[in-house]
Amino acid sequence: MSATKTNDKINEPREIRRKLGLNQQQFWSKIGVTQSGGSRYESGRNMPRPVKELLRLVHVEQVDIQRIKRDDVDVVDYLKSEDPELYKTLKKAAKAKKKAG
Repeated sequence: MSATKTNDKINEPREIRRKLGLNQQQFWSKIGVTQSGGSRYESGRNMPRPVKELLRLVHVEQVDIQRIKRDDVDVVDYLKSEDPELYKTLKKAAKAKKKAG
């Protein structure tokens, strides 16, 4: 999915929520937003960038943020900077495994 399509989706959180079959409480609490705050975003209030990013990660990319550890992020950042080719190879292998299984 292109970045533009993903951004368009994020600008319509109500549609994402409805497609997932979640009520506002279920949907917004997964990213640390109150139901009333989420309701305001669904009604057109500007969403801050961190909220958009969390919405994208959790509800579009389906990342379980409860499983992410700071050490994991640090390792990825280190690998990206110290050996970008190995990072690309590992990322490609992980995607292939995900598709296969």
